[in-house]
Amino acid sequence: MRLVDLIPAPYRLQAIGVLLVAVAGGSAALAWQVQDWRYGSQLAGQAKLHTDTLNQLTLAAAAQQQAEQAKRLVLEQRLSASEQTHYRALSDVQRDQGRLRDRLATADLRLSVLLNATDGASSGTVSAATPTGGVVHGATRAQLDPAHAQRIIGVTDAGDQGLIALAACQAYAKEVSAPR
Repeated sequence: MRLVDLIPAPYRLQAIGVLLVAVAGGSAALAWQVQDWRYGSQLAGQAKLHTDTLNQLTLAAAAQQQAEQAKRLVLEQRLSASEQTHYRALSDVQRDQGRLRDRLATADLRLSVLLNATDGASSGTVSAATPTGGVVHGATRAQLDPAHAQRIIGVTDAGDQGLIALAACQAYAKEVSAPR
């Protein structure tokens, strides 16, 4: 006798239905498992691709940052050299002005102005100061008072310093704004 013959007919249909549902459910679970493996491998591939892309972007950004830092270093070096040049020019002018003031103070040097001898409308004549043992040849000159000469030298010193500072500012602006 077979096992199937022992089970009554209405229960046989139910047993077959339960068996079919179990087989169908198992095959569906297997299909889900296969699909999970397939999508998992696709997601892992996409994650690796995303990671590689981010690494490339990071490397490109680091290279660009290094290039910008190199440009900045070159600019700072050029500006430093320019600053040293202008500082040297300023100190040379200040040294020369100091020597000139010292020579004026010790009467080693006298400033004089050229007088217009042909000006008929002048209110008076100024005698030309002639150094001892010298003869004035040419236009008439008048010596300036040493205090006035010191003030004139001070004004020219301030003017020279201003021109040097202006040249330094212009060179700085030119260096900074030049496209690289």
